[in-house]
Formats: sequence, C-alpha cells, structure tokens
Amino acid sequence: MQPPYLQLKNVGLTYEQEQKETIRQFSLDIKKGEFISIIGKSGCGKTSLLQIISGIQKPTTGLISIGSQEVNEPVDELSYIFQKPILLEWKTVLENVVLPIELKRKLTEKDMYKAKEMLESVGLSDAIHKFPYECSGGMQSRVAIVRALIEQPSILLMDEPFSALDSFTKNQLHVQLNHLINAYKPTVVLVTHDLQEAFFLSDRIVLLGGEPGTLLQEYQVPFPRPRKKNMLISQKFYDFQQDIIERLHL
Repeated sequence: MQPPYLQLKNVGLTYEQEQKETIRQFSLDIKKGEFISIIGKSGCGKTSLLQIISGIQKPTTGLISIGSQEVNEPVDELSYIFQKPILLEWKTVLENVVLPIELKRKLTEKDMYKAKEMLESVGLSDAIHKFPYECSGGMQSRVAIVRALIEQPSILLMDEPFSALDSFTKNQLHVQLNHLINAYKPTVVLVTHDLQEAFFLSDRIVLLGGEPGTLLQEYQVPFPRPRKKNMLISQKFYDFQQDIIERLHL
C-alpha cells in the first residue's frame, strides 16, 4: 500500500481573539498524486484547512507533514490558486505566468518556451501578449492555473477557483485542468461547493461540516482519471452522484 504523502493529524484551529473554534480534530491521509476535493457549507473551515496545509496558517493543535517533514512555515514545493486569479494588471499573460520563476532567479529561454507551450495547451497561444483587463474571466483563470503549475509543484491547492464562472466556461476549464494535472501529476486539494466539479475531478471527496468543522465522511470516486465530459451523462456516473447526494441529504 502506498504510504501517505500529505498527512493532517488531529488538526484544530481556534482564533483566540474571537474565541472561535473553526476546525476540530481533523485527520486525513493523502497519497502522492491523489486529487482530493473538500466540500461543505460556508463557514465550516474549508479555506482555513487549505491555509493550514500551505503553512500560511498555523494550527492550534495537531500537525501537518509532507513526506516526512512537518509543516511549520510556507512550503516551497506548493502552489496555491485563490478564488480570484490575482494577476498583475501591468504585466502581460506571459509575464504573469513566469512571475514565480522571475522572483527566484533570472528567466531563461527554456522558461519562456515552457510557459508558451503550457499556455498553448489551454488555448491561450494568441493571448500571451495581452494584459489581464483584455482577457475574459475564463482566460484569467487559465492563466492562474498555468502560473501555479509552471514550476511543477508537488502539491497544488485550489480554493474555489471556478466559482465565479459560467457553467460552459467551467466545463472547459475542468477538461483543461484534467489535462494539466495528468501531465504534471501534482497532489491536489480542491475546495469547492460544486458537487459535479468534485465528482468529475476527484479521486476522493471529503465532506467537512459542522461548526467547528469536522470530517463527516469520505467518498471514493470509482472512475479512473483523467475523465472525459461525456462521462457525466453516463448512467453509472449519474447513479454514483445521486447516491452521494442522497447521503448528504441534499
């Protein structure tokens, strides 16, 4: 059996100034290359969990480890995609993508070629010299995804990155994200309110609930990745979704 790569053990978080317990006794083992979706109602601590995994936020109790190393500070081999793309308006699409590399060292021709190749893979080859204000929301989201993967991080955290997009654009991005994840194989933790998004992308779905947030249930998605969109209309996939939705009392 493959050992866990990312581990959360009895993680708890309390904001002392507000005297508010946000997360209680949360434990989860994630294998290398696994895609996990965390779903749950607003206020149950999903984003706080991502911040704890990233090292941005320290837990009040418990510990997080990546490989054999305990996480006590922001993690270098990790990328974070926020709810909004957060692109620099004065830089072009290409310049935004290579920014994480540029902040660490001098850019090379190889870096620029790789960035252009990745942008082409998500349909943005004609937009590399555009500025963010010239791009649609879907285009900006693709730029954010490429930027997050340009350095091939071991772990990718995503906090509802597609929540503001229309369903057609979201479906396109799911397919393109599938392609990139399959190519670069990071371990992924996605926070989402979109059940179909979780069903389509994930290996496992984790239900977080309550106040404070606790792990209520886990569901294994019994379909190999990467998946194609026509799977969503198959009877087998529909039955699986309905079974989970009924268990969630939705």
